[in-house]
Amino acid sequence: MSDTPLTEHPFRVQPGQSVDLSSWPTTDEDLFPVNKPKGKDLFKQMSLQIDELQTQFYAEGKRRLLVVFQAMDTGGKDGTIRNVFEKMDPQGTHCVAFKKPSSLELAHDYLWRIHDHVPKNGDVVIFNRSHYEDILAVRVREIYPESVWSKRYDHIVNFEQMLADEGTTIVKIFLHISHDEQKERLQARLDEPEKNWKFNPDDLKDRALWPKFMAAYEDVFAKTSTEDAPWYVVPADRKWYRNLIVSDIIIKTMRGLGMEYPDIDFDPAGIQIEG
Repeated sequence: MSDTPLTEHPFRVQPGQSVDLSSWPTTDEDLFPVNKPKGKDLFKQMSLQIDELQTQFYAEGKRRLLVVFQAMDTGGKDGTIRNVFEKMDPQGTHCVAFKKPSSLELAHDYLWRIHDHVPKNGDVVIFNRSHYEDILAVRVREIYPESVWSKRYDHIVNFEQMLADEGTTIVKIFLHISHDEQKERLQARLDEPEKNWKFNPDDLKDRALWPKFMAAYEDVFAKTSTEDAPWYVVPADRKWYRNLIVSDIIIKTMRGLGMEYPDIDFDPAGIQIEG
């Protein structure tokens, strides 16, 4: 784990901070000055820390953690979630992937399907895409006019503040890859037969809209990164390094909760198990 305090994390978007994604790094060497082999060893150690922290989190059963992931196509959401949260106990960890809304979901307000999946006491919930698609996608693809989606920044800030006030710790992570890296990853899905199933021709339509998506994300970060629900723009071109940064954020967030194992009403030393 790095020595950088979470509030001063170099990839944290401070409230009201303007983010220019064209100058925001997609690779990094400073937070963890290690090579790939040493980085993978460090990641194993961090995974054990995450396991221990989540055990305490679940045992205490008083807190809630919501981790939101956003990224462009091929950005690495699935791989990050699979690797960083691998050691967590499935009993207290849930991942929700938000895809195109169903007809039932569209018949409600856009946050209806989201609120149903927020964590309860003792749970860590991970969103693979999220309520932010209802600003980003609808804006860039011009599904709704600006008069509709522009109101949603305040809706979401208020929604997240309500969750925070009720006891939910919120971490929002954007996996930031370069335009060139996305091209390589998309090409790999075409070149490697075992990855063909991952390729969606519609991804190329969104790739053509890259500048518009970047502008939309920049507005999201500036308008919705708050003290209680911060955004982190994580360099994600190198997968192994990305995993280190995300793990660092999760560990520091959970350590900062001041968790304690629950009190017991018996003396373990006075109990003898026969047989």
